[in-house]
Amino acid sequence: MGRIVAIDYGTKRVGLAATDPLKIIASAIDTIDEPKVIDFLKAYIKVENVELFLVGEPFRFDGSPAQSTGSINKFIDTLKKNFPTIPIDREDESFSSKEAFQTMIDSGITKKKRRDKAIIDRVSATIILKNYMENNGL
Repeated sequence: MGRIVAIDYGTKRVGLAATDPLKIIASAIDTIDEPKVIDFLKAYIKVENVELFLVGEPFRFDGSPAQSTGSINKFIDTLKKNFPTIPIDREDESFSSKEAFQTMIDSGITKKKRRDKAIIDRVSATIILKNYMENNGL
């Protein structure tokens, strides 16, 4: 059985999370500088069996695509070119950063660490993955 890797894409940083092989638990992997994410994923799939990439996709309040949709679509094209055998799905990531921030507060993470956007990106990717798992009965 393979893992699902969730991607919270940003033009500066990319938060990553993955399921365990049985798809029971969603866990943060890392936050990677955007130019290095493809190389990171290539190394990751050499060690782990990945059956799906899940890319977060934000929407506006009215349901229309957010401004970042264009850069996310370009990233998805890059994923397809580099990993043609791994399917890609999308999950609404609206409010995942706010939910990540609240989760960090609830977990007792200090104010200093909550300012670290890399941590927020990892937690956001984990929330995107958790929501996908819940929405798909995993």
